[in-house]
Amino acid sequence: MTSRFTELVVHCQDPGRLAAFWCAVLDFEVIDPGDDKVEIGSWVPTVEDVRARQAPPTIVFIRVAEPKEGQNRLHLDVSPIDRSTEDEVVRLLALGAVRTDVGQGPGRSWEVMADPEGNEFCVLRTLAPGR
Repeated sequence: MTSRFTELVVHCQDPGRLAAFWCAVLDFEVIDPGDDKVEIGSWVPTVEDVRARQAPPTIVFIRVAEPKEGQNRLHLDVSPIDRSTEDEVVRLLALGAVRTDVGQGPGRSWEVMADPEGNEFCVLRTLAPGR
């Protein structure tokens, strides 16, 4: 017997706002809307699909009262697929992300950013053909 990684849960103060941000970043859709919980994904999982194969997890944003404190213990990495890394950083800044410093130092090949509630994530090398 095994388990499947089915959801990544993010505690936040505004689930709708973060869901909209991450949908724009990842080209996901809201698959289960709500005031205190919003689930997004690239597909609508069924029990049969999840049992049959490993599939991309959904992301669930759950409202909590307290703001984020300190650095994330877990974060997402994203890789642009149709533009340069710097062009993706510019796009994400326009969506509401910010550059952030978690002590990564100079000369790195990735960019550390934070979403609108301060959750860190990294933009890695581009996967765009010919870049």
